[in-house]
Amino acid sequence: MAATATLHCLTGCAIGEVLGMVIGTALGWSNAPTIALAVALAFVFGYLLTMLPVRRAGLSWSQALKVALAADTVSILVMEIVDNGVMLIIPGAMDAGLSSGLFWGALAVAFLVAFLVTTPINKWLIGKGKGHAVVHAYH
Repeated sequence: MAATATLHCLTGCAIGEVLGMVIGTALGWSNAPTIALAVALAFVFGYLLTMLPVRRAGLSWSQALKVALAADTVSILVMEIVDNGVMLIIPGAMDAGLSSGLFWGALAVAFLVAFLVTTPINKWLIGKGKGHAVVHAYH
């Protein structure tokens, strides 16, 4: 259950993260604004991927947002800290450019490390009835 929850969260984070990295890199931004955009979009897409099925279960947008905030905030936060940290410590990854295997390889490694670090945290949260446990009532 924790791995599935983490993979779900990682999907939303990855969509936002990749989009932010692509936009920032394409515009020639420095690391700080690129990472800020990637993190912001990771939260947006992470929450959105939780909110859409919860909305289909009949919750209002505000109720769905509350569920998404409770379910995903810690998971997304940990993922973003880890994957952006990995990108920053791999030499040249942030400056490699979108056509570089280094950029995409580093991003894949960053997502893998984020998944491995976040899964036990999600397991612990679910065990406490928090995190993705609050979403399961609506599936």
